[in-house]
Amino acid sequence: MNALGQLDHAVNFGLEELTRLRISGTVTEVTPTYYRINGLSNFVKLGECIGINHGESTQLAEVVRIDATGSTVKTFEAQVAAGLGDTAYRIGPLHVAPDASWKGRVIDALGRPIDGAGALRRGEHASPIESPPPAALRRARVKTPLKTGVRIIDLFMPICAGQRIGVFAGSGVGKSTLLGMMAASKGFDSVVISLVGERGREVREFLDDSLGANRKVAVTVVATGDESPMMRRLAPKTAMTIAEFFRDRGENVLLIVDSVTRFAHAARDVALAAGEPAVARGYAPSVFSDLPKLLERAGPGEEGSGSITGIFSVLVDGDDHNDPVADNIRGTLDGHIVLDRAIADQGRFPAVNILTSISRLAQHVWTKEQQVLVMKLKAMIARFEDTRDLRLMGGYQPGQDGDLDQAVALVPKLYDSVVQSPTSPMSRDAFLELAEALQAQ
Repeated sequence: MNALGQLDHAVNFGLEELTRLRISGTVTEVTPTYYRINGLSNFVKLGECIGINHGESTQLAEVVRIDATGSTVKTFEAQVAAGLGDTAYRIGPLHVAPDASWKGRVIDALGRPIDGAGALRRGEHASPIESPPPAALRRARVKTPLKTGVRIIDLFMPICAGQRIGVFAGSGVGKSTLLGMMAASKGFDSVVISLVGERGREVREFLDDSLGANRKVAVTVVATGDESPMMRRLAPKTAMTIAEFFRDRGENVLLIVDSVTRFAHAARDVALAAGEPAVARGYAPSVFSDLPKLLERAGPGEEGSGSITGIFSVLVDGDDHNDPVADNIRGTLDGHIVLDRAIADQGRFPAVNILTSISRLAQHVWTKEQQVLVMKLKAMIARFEDTRDLRLMGGYQPGQDGDLDQAVALVPKLYDSVVQSPTSPMSRDAFLELAEALQAQ
């Protein structure tokens, strides 16, 4: 072998040996919420993953803080298993490699199958879990109307392909049921769902009952409430990465995240473990920067690609719609659907408050005549609700106010016409159905 051949052999052997080397450190502190690692501070970055060897098992963790004395990491597992002196080694940023064959599957936040249907096929390209949204000036415009099949939404707060809209509600007001009805819409090529912090029993109910036939085109990412904050924080990002894969294939994707509030709760737990101060109702500053980073990734892709229509549920703590998280999300999205407990108590579902809900892109859906009609209907509803106490006290006399007479005659019919359950037929033409209901005697 000549000198050049010997050099080539030596280089190849050195590269093979290099792949076997690992930068490692040692666990020096164990708490219920995080580990401290010495020896990795100069080699890792925030957000990268490390592995911690404990006996014959390995725990996966993420770096959440780096300082001169060591690194703070949080494990993706709910149980604290590592001990002092255990070896920790650098892995690098998390990636997921989606494939079209993932449709119909249920996975966890790390991209591992949990539906018992066998291994997942790995896609050709691995995408980082943390990625920026498309550049603002290269994004396509949002103006293609969509029909959700939910009558009250298609009438009063219609949405477009690529729009991002929030469903704001307290607990037990029908939020998940409404999301399930919207997930059953036929206007999408793919559906990606992230169930964050849900009760374990609700996962099967959502998959079997709410999705129904659409389950075969849906990828579901699940992180239940008993899983670690790291998994609950990661699940929406994994779902977003999968949605971006289908968007880049030119598909019209529906992304549902239930709920963004539990993502914020998990991000708060991670931020507090990293030593951040609590600035607003216990939330650390990084939570309010993490929310736009996630939400902005939804929407239209670059010209020539598909779009991600994002529906994000927001669990309003204590029915306070001015909660810092709810307020931050409302300002980022392209509209909001507010579910009202008082309406739910009356047995009207979906319990949407027509007067406080809005779609900022409705002008691309309504014709001029429809827009005028909707404004008149909203004014009529406002008049009906403002005089509710007066009418209950017997202060209303027919014939004294023509506009109020019209509201009293028509608004109850309007309310009845928009009542819809998951077992009801999907709406085909919301305005025609409304006209038929108002004309009925």
